[in-house]
Amino acid sequence: MMKIPKVGILLAEGFEEAEAIIIYNALCRVKIAVHLLACQDDIEVKSYHGIEMRAHALLKDKQTTLYDAVILPGGPDGTVNLGNNPNVINFIKRHDKENKWICPICSAAAKVLSKNKLLNGRKYVCSGDLYKNVQDGIFVDQDVVCDGNLLSGKGLGMAFKFAFTLAESLKIDKDEVHFQAEHIYINY
Repeated sequence: MMKIPKVGILLAEGFEEAEAIIIYNALCRVKIAVHLLACQDDIEVKSYHGIEMRAHALLKDKQTTLYDAVILPGGPDGTVNLGNNPNVINFIKRHDKENKWICPICSAAAKVLSKNKLLNGRKYVCSGDLYKNVQDGIFVDQDVVCDGNLLSGKGLGMAFKFAFTLAESLKIDKDEVHFQAEHIYINY
């Protein structure tokens, strides 16, 4: 029997809700266990557009849990809040050290990982021209970029491709991934 991969999506006040929910939805479709983790003291987190979302758990209560992948959604305020949170940074460092997938999308590669010197020379993509301020990674202008255990996505429009690429990287059956992509009419 195959082990079911476990993924944590980090939610900080101001997170890009569409990225978080699309990725959550796509990963659940391929039978990955996905946990929404609030990176604050309250289980309810307000998104970029003011939507209140209830996470499954508080990050501070999951510090010893080892996930197969950690996803960092974008959002102007969300990424600033992730990047300034020592619990988030320590969580990412521990997962990176264990060679687990570190998965920023949109502005998160620049505003969370690079801000904290966590790109470590790896190739990445991010939204807009944020790459111009990045010193510790190699920007590649593609939809989704994979380098070692770093999987990054350009932005919201790439959320499904990002999620399905992660699913295949977690050894989910490619036929199942492609079936789900076709089922929701995404060219993957």
